[in-house]
Amino acid sequence: MSRKRGRAFVAWLAVTALAASLLIGGGFWVANYLRDAFAPPLALGCTATVGSSSYSLAVDQAENAALIAAVSVRRGMPARAASIALATALQESKLRNIDYGDLDSVGLFQQRPSQDWGTTQQIMDPVYASTAFYKALDKVPGYVDMPLNDAAQIVQRSAFPHAYAQHEDLSRAFASALTGQSAGSLSCTLPPATAAGSPAAVEAAMGAVFGPLSATAGPSDVQVQVPDSLGWAVAQWAVSNARQFDITQVAYEGRQWSRDDNNKKDGTNVGWQSASSAVPTATVQLTLATVSSVKH
Repeated sequence: MSRKRGRAFVAWLAVTALAASLLIGGGFWVANYLRDAFAPPLALGCTATVGSSSYSLAVDQAENAALIAAVSVRRGMPARAASIALATALQESKLRNIDYGDLDSVGLFQQRPSQDWGTTQQIMDPVYASTAFYKALDKVPGYVDMPLNDAAQIVQRSAFPHAYAQHEDLSRAFASALTGQSAGSLSCTLPPATAAGSPAAVEAAMGAVFGPLSATAGPSDVQVQVPDSLGWAVAQWAVSNARQFDITQVAYEGRQWSRDDNNKKDGTNVGWQSASSAVPTATVQLTLATVSSVKH
């Protein structure tokens, strides 16, 4: 081999070794970048777990489910009433407040102005629609003990009289959580908050569905004084509504749900954990996002 060719070969070996070193050293960075770039989006939603079974809803569905359940609590109705209402709304509208339907049906329960459920504008108000449903259900003798499907059909008079039963298990789990019968059983996976929360908006929304509550609001928190019978209903309503009201943490009875603990890309949902700080007795404590804490 000539001296010139020998120097070229040595140079080639040096370049090859450097390239290999860069590939090996940067391999982990490349792998991590590709993993993050092509990872599936965060699986948003809310899950209710009762016993060994878990059921999930999209976030907007869970918000409506929480409203429907809260209205039943306000009216002093049993959790069974909320189960029937949730199964009905799932079948009729997929738990979404839609402004269309068969003939003149609209809203969560697809109620019809022509059948004396109210005006279209009234029915499109979820609190009004839920209240109207419960008023009709209250008139059904023995609805608590009859099959869920039958109770729903008596109220709705649907052309598909056996369709409500398919939603019973999911509806029972969410009703149990959202009426406060099952403590710490509902958790939501949400992205980080992108706006500061409004304590006044949270108070107004709670009052609209639960009725007057005793609450103390700070710049970025709301403390709701509740009787034992209402505590977990309010706490899990707040978790279900954390997205629209920019709530970052809910604490009650020594436990807390934290938004940051439930927004991991791997789908981890840790649910309710031991509270990181003491919460006053008989108080649901809500922490809201602030301008300095939101991620842009």
